[in-house]
Amino acid sequence: MYFWLSRFRNSLAVKVLLLIALVLILCLGLHSWGTMHYLNKHTASKLSIEADRLSKTILLSARYAMMANARSEINQIVSDIAKHPDITSVRIYDKQGVIRFSNMHSEVGTKVAKDAPPCLACHAVNPPRVFLGLEQRTRRIVKDDTVLLGSIAPIMNEASCSTAPCHAHNAEHQVLGELELILHTDQAALGLAAVQSKLLTLTGLIYVLSVSLLVFGIRRYLTSPIKKLIRSTKRISEGKSSGLDTVNRTDELGHLVDSIVAMEQAIAQKQEEVDKKRQEYQDLFEQVPCSITVQDANMRILKYNKEFAERFHPEPGAFCYEAYKGLSEKCPNCPLDKTFQTGRPYCSEESGINPDGTEAHWIVHVSPVFDDKGEVVAAMEMGIDISDRRRMEEKLLSSEAKYHAIFNHIPNAVFVLDMEEYTIIDCNEMAERSYGYSSGEMQQASFIQLFPEEEQEKARSYLKAFTALNRVRQKRKDESMFYMDFRLSPAVYNDRNVLLVSATDVTDRLETEQKLIQAGKMATLGEMATGVAHELNQPLTVIKAASGFIMRKIRRDEPIDSDVLNTMAEEIDSHVDRASQIIDHMRAFGRQSDHALERVGVNRVIKSSVAMFISQLTLRGIRVQQNFEENLPEILGVSNRLEQVFINLLLNARDAIEEAEVENPSQDKIITLTTYSTPRAVVAVVEDTGTGVPQRLLDKIFEPFFTTKEVGKGTGLGLSITYGLIKDFGGTIRIQNKEEGGARFTLTFPRSQ
Repeated sequence: MYFWLSRFRNSLAVKVLLLIALVLILCLGLHSWGTMHYLNKHTASKLSIEADRLSKTILLSARYAMMANARSEINQIVSDIAKHPDITSVRIYDKQGVIRFSNMHSEVGTKVAKDAPPCLACHAVNPPRVFLGLEQRTRRIVKDDTVLLGSIAPIMNEASCSTAPCHAHNAEHQVLGELELILHTDQAALGLAAVQSKLLTLTGLIYVLSVSLLVFGIRRYLTSPIKKLIRSTKRISEGKSSGLDTVNRTDELGHLVDSIVAMEQAIAQKQEEVDKKRQEYQDLFEQVPCSITVQDANMRILKYNKEFAERFHPEPGAFCYEAYKGLSEKCPNCPLDKTFQTGRPYCSEESGINPDGTEAHWIVHVSPVFDDKGEVVAAMEMGIDISDRRRMEEKLLSSEAKYHAIFNHIPNAVFVLDMEEYTIIDCNEMAERSYGYSSGEMQQASFIQLFPEEEQEKARSYLKAFTALNRVRQKRKDESMFYMDFRLSPAVYNDRNVLLVSATDVTDRLETEQKLIQAGKMATLGEMATGVAHELNQPLTVIKAASGFIMRKIRRDEPIDSDVLNTMAEEIDSHVDRASQIIDHMRAFGRQSDHALERVGVNRVIKSSVAMFISQLTLRGIRVQQNFEENLPEILGVSNRLEQVFINLLLNARDAIEEAEVENPSQDKIITLTTYSTPRAVVAVVEDTGTGVPQRLLDKIFEPFFTTKEVGKGTGLGLSITYGLIKDFGGTIRIQNKEEGGARFTLTFPRSQ
C-alpha cells in the first residue's frame, strides 16, 4: 500500500492533474461568484427600476385627484394599489413630513422626523436636495427576516399647482411632497436563488467533465508516452536499441523522442570513440619507445609493454629487480618502495648491464596507482633509456674542454656580454691580461666601465648601432689608456641572447701609423710650401707698402691724414690676421691628432683643405668646382686627419692634370668636389680631368709605397694613408676612370646618428 501511495505521490501525471484541478476550481469558482454577484446587482437594479416606475405610475394615476383635491379618490387609489400582494405599503407625505395618505389609516396625519429614512435622502444636507438619483431614492429594508424594497418619488410643484384657485402653493417651492412605496422582494429572491443553484450545478458538472477529460488526455498523451520513453532510456543504458525510430510525433514529446534518438546516436558514436581511444591507448602503451611496467606492493610485475618484453623477456610473476636488473633482492634506494610508502611519484637515474653485456643507463619514473578509496594498490614504472645521451654528454664534455682551451688561447681578447646591460658574462684569459685583471675579476663587471668616463654614455649607443668599432680608447685596471679595434656580433649563449665582442690591441700599430701619417703630413707640407709662401707674400707686401708710405711721410716731416692713417692701420691689422690664420692652419694640420672620434662636418673640412691650396691651384690654371649639399649630416672622424685625406686627393688630382697638360695643353683643368647624403651614409666625390689610372693598376694604388710618378716625385704613401684613415672612420673609398678622361674617387662614410 505504501509503495502505491509513494508512487502516486511522486507521479508527474498526478501532480499535473492536481495543479490543473486546482486551477479549474479557482477559475470556475471565480466565474460562478462573478456571475452570481452580477445577478444580485442586476436583480436589485431591476427591482429599483420597477419600483420607481410603479411609483411614477401611482403619481400619474393620482395626479388628477390631487389637482382636484379629491381626497377620497386619492385614498381609494392608495387602498386599491396596496392590495397588490407584492406591495406592503403606500404613503404620501407633504413638504412638512406629514403623512397625508396611506393604506394604513392609523398613520394618516402623523408627522415624520427629517432624519427618518424616507426624509433623510433629501434632508441630509441643508438646504435639502431637490433632485435625487435612482440609487438615492431606493433603500433596502430588513424587517422580521423579510427583505423589503423602499422607493420614494418626489411630487414636484407644477405651474398648475401654484396657480390653482383652490389651494395654490407657493411658486418658490419646487417639491410639494413625496410618494413612498414599499415592496416585497421574496419572489425575486426565490427566482435568483433558483438561478444560482442551477449555475452552481452547471459549474460542478463542467468541473467533473473537465477533470475526466484531463485524466484521459494525460494518460493518453503524457503518462503512456513518458513510460515508453523511460523504458527506451533504460534500454539505451543497457547498450540496446531504444526502439524509438518508428515513433512519428510532431509535438514536444515528439521533439523529446528526437532528442533521445539523437542522444542514442551520440552515445553510440561516443562509445565507438571511447573504444577507439581505449585501443589507441593500449597501442600506445604497447608501442611507446620506453619500458613500462605495472607492479604490486611486493614488486611483482603485473603488466608490461612490448618494449619491456622484447628487451628483457620477463617470466610471468617475476620481480622487477630480477627481470631487468639481475638482482636477487630489491635495490637499496628503490623508488618503487618509496612510492608505496608515501603515495608520491619519484624519479631516479640508474645504471646496469643489458642482456647483451653492454652498459646501460636509464631514468626511472615511478607513479602510484590509486583505488576508489585513495589507497595505493600498484605503481607504474617507466624507464627511459639514456645510454646514447650519456655517451653524447661525455663527448660534449670532451668537446667543451677542447673549445674552452681554444677560447682561452685565442690571441685576441674575447668578451661575452649581456645584450641589455652589457655586463661581462664570460671572457677569455687574453681579455684579462690585456686589461690587467686577474682571473675571474672581470666576471659580471660592466663592459662600459672599461671605457673612459667621458666616453661611457657614447659607448652604449655605439655598441647598439655598430658591428665594428675602430681605435676605441680603453682603460686598464691601473687607469692607463690603450686602443682597441672591436668586432661585434649578436649570438646565443646558454639559451641567452648575448653580444660577442672580439677586441684587438692596436696601440702599437697606431703609433706606427701615426709616425707614418706624420711623415705624410710633412711631405704634404713640403708640397704646400710654394702655395703657403704665395699666401704669406700677399699680406707681407701690403704691410711692407703701408709701412713704407708711413716712413716716407715721417722722413719728409709731412703730416698724415687721420683717415688715411686709420685705413692703413686696418689693412695692416687684417693682413696680419690673415697671415696668422695661415700659420695656425698649417700648425693645426701638422700636429699629431688624437685617436678619439668626434662629429665632423665634411663640407667644412673640404673647404678648409681647398683654402690651403687654392692659390697654388689658381697659379697653375686649375679651376675648383664645389657642388655641396646644404645641411649635410655629420660623420664620426678626426678633423685634421680627414683634412689630410682631401689634401692628398687634391695633390693627386693636381699632378694628374699637369701630366695630362703635357700631352694635351688645350684640355680643361678642373677639379670637381661633390657631396651628398643617403639615408645611411654621407658621400664625397673628388673628380679631375687628368690622365686617370691605368686599368691594370686600379687594384694596387692603395698599397703602401706604390706610385705611378717618376722617381723622386712621390713617396707612395699618400693614397695608402688616405685608405687607412677612411677605414678608421668606418668608411670606404672607390676609384674609377671617367669615360671623358680623368679619375673619380668616391668616399662613403656612415652617418654619425
